[in-house]
Amino acid sequence: MDEVDSATCVRLRLVTFAVFTTTGDSNGEAFTRRVYVIAFDSILAANYEHKIVSEPCLSSSASPYLSMTVFSRYSTVPESLHEPLQDAEFLSFLQSTLDEEKGCSHHWINRSGNLNSSFKKDGIFLIVAGKFFEDSHYSGTNNLISLQKVKLLQQRYPSLQIIGFQPSSSISTNAADKHLLWRIMADFITFPVLLSNKYHHEMEDSACYLLFKGFGSPSIYHEKDINAGNLEEAVKSITSSHVESSRAGNKLDSPWANPIQIMKEPYYTSSLRNLFLCFPACISVDEDGKRLFLSDSNHHRIFILDADARILDVIGSSPGFEDSEFENSKLMRPAASFYHPSEDCLYFVDSENHAIRRADLERRVVETIYPTNTSNKDASLWSWVLEKFGKKSAVDAKSVESHSDLLFPWHLLKSSSNDLFILNQSFNTLWVVDMTSGDMKQVVKGFQSILETCGQIIMEKSSVMKHIPDDWLQQMSANRFLDGVPHGDLICSIAKLNGDVIFCDAAGQMVYKLNGDSGAVSSFQFSNFGILGLPYWFSFPLEKVCADDNVLADMHIDHVEGFSLLPGRVSISVKVAIPVDMDLVEPLSRSSVWCQARGTAMEISGVESKAEFSEKVGVAQQWYDEIDHLPFTTSEKESNALVETSVNRELQDGRGCFDCAIATSPGTSEIIIIAPLYLRLKRNSSLQNQAEKASRILDILDPLRKSTRNSVIQFLLSSKRDLEELIFVKCLHLRLKFDSSGHPKADNSKGVVLTDSSVEVKVAF
Repeated sequence: MDEVDSATCVRLRLVTFAVFTTTGDSNGEAFTRRVYVIAFDSILAANYEHKIVSEPCLSSSASPYLSMTVFSRYSTVPESLHEPLQDAEFLSFLQSTLDEEKGCSHHWINRSGNLNSSFKKDGIFLIVAGKFFEDSHYSGTNNLISLQKVKLLQQRYPSLQIIGFQPSSSISTNAADKHLLWRIMADFITFPVLLSNKYHHEMEDSACYLLFKGFGSPSIYHEKDINAGNLEEAVKSITSSHVESSRAGNKLDSPWANPIQIMKEPYYTSSLRNLFLCFPACISVDEDGKRLFLSDSNHHRIFILDADARILDVIGSSPGFEDSEFENSKLMRPAASFYHPSEDCLYFVDSENHAIRRADLERRVVETIYPTNTSNKDASLWSWVLEKFGKKSAVDAKSVESHSDLLFPWHLLKSSSNDLFILNQSFNTLWVVDMTSGDMKQVVKGFQSILETCGQIIMEKSSVMKHIPDDWLQQMSANRFLDGVPHGDLICSIAKLNGDVIFCDAAGQMVYKLNGDSGAVSSFQFSNFGILGLPYWFSFPLEKVCADDNVLADMHIDHVEGFSLLPGRVSISVKVAIPVDMDLVEPLSRSSVWCQARGTAMEISGVESKAEFSEKVGVAQQWYDEIDHLPFTTSEKESNALVETSVNRELQDGRGCFDCAIATSPGTSEIIIIAPLYLRLKRNSSLQNQAEKASRILDILDPLRKSTRNSVIQFLLSSKRDLEELIFVKCLHLRLKFDSSGHPKADNSKGVVLTDSSVEVKVAF
């Protein structure tokens, strides 16, 4: 007898019905399950698929939901929201979602795959709820302000667990993938967001905040139109039992605070971080020196370029807040900048640090001019180590106080006097700062009042946009909040140099030049990537790599190979085969290759002349070199026990090549090599369309094929630009293992005979 066990309805782009039937004998010993799948196209109303799949069941008590594959598309049929939940019901539902990325009523985004350890269920939660992800890039000023409130609390209270909540009639994300990614990138949303067709009763018509401590607590604090100060007071009140942790988290100016831990980065855009540019937001020029200053905002750095897009220098090393030399300074989402020719200094907005900073281009140092410095002495552990070894940097890392007057600045304009005009992204606040003293002179609220103060300068800056074709402006601009100033949000994203117009396309992650004579638009052809060193997100603390293999566990390993050799010097030649549909934009630079040996191998950077050591390299490799040189100097006789790296400037047979050397002792060892390859799709490749090109790029950017892959592909396709112009970085990760257990004895039977060996490693990906 046939019996209907269950019926499920998957409402995606195709409305799919699956009916399970079970047949078998009365004892339940031999059952066969049939799955009838009927897919009806809700748009064409014409095509359907009827498929029967039979599979055995062990018994009638077996689960009615046997494993099967469902090919999902996304719905165009809106699903209705459930009835609003009261406090206790909402907390119960929220708790049920914490251990599961997707469910029938929810879908987490911007949350790492480690679901079990993401939240402390007895901790303190702040829910910011609203319609943040609609069918446009931005859904209004109020939502932006709401996000900035909670981002500020996230910086001040790292232990506070913040969740964004989006009531949605459909929990599938495909229809809004590009908007989700754009919003997360543009506003740098670092906390996880929960999409759900259920919602709290306070969420019906506007954004609101829900604050509670542990899911077992019956009390819940919810408010809609609350200001940032009151919200922080509420957080302080509910965290009263965690006074010590709150106090430690609230002091952003503490020299012992680790900015890279406090200032998290979005998980949902982690694949896009491997693009050469990640949200290039603002650009300014030095017309006399023919230089450009490009803010690569979500990489927390500023490029100094010449007119031919050759990288001359880089300001910033990693996310954080620290004044130092360019390669050691730390920024957090730098935005607009202004070059002062008489000082040879670049003034720029450090958005997520709520600061105005100055880069002295001659001395190559970064200083903070607002807020004012509270201490000229750096009490960090690293500075203490350097000072003890007599290697204290001439530029102290300065600690600064977070100042409530300047929050999330973005645009920067120079007045005719000696003042800087700073505006936030929503253009509802203007700060006037004295460029010399760093004093805050005035705070102006409201767009009309701002126009009365600096409207002429805004109009002059926006007048450059008349040269840009409308279709480019439509993609680049979010049309944000500037009445009477079309695309006013781009006023710091466009500049003129030598009669040409240079503009940033943050949506397409590109920079373009409009020729002043012909009107043709072409992409910037960047060069000299070696000066960048190893990107900060590929570098790892030295002591953690030596002690814990899990540090590199989340990083895809491209090549593992083992060798059995006699102890001694081992010369390693690495040849990387570049895929046929890819071009290596530039050969590898010595400063970019990161090597670390473990076990019986010796890993110490080779002896360098003073001139070589002063070469501007990535901060990670420089720190390792400094550590190695602090306690001792290496003689020439010891140089055969060092890791040495060199790079061949030419490609050999379509391969990128570099060499390194280690010294091994009897036993086993391993060397980890990480090297960034800057790639671009080959012109006129076999890839037929933009979708294939985007998928191929993702094969390189995301070899682990994370759940965000489809979203990133949709985002790349949304830019409507030629993906063959997009430069991205593939970080080559090699693990080479050496077994040197056997070795000949010396004549005195005590020493070890060291042997020179060489190996060749061929890598394809």
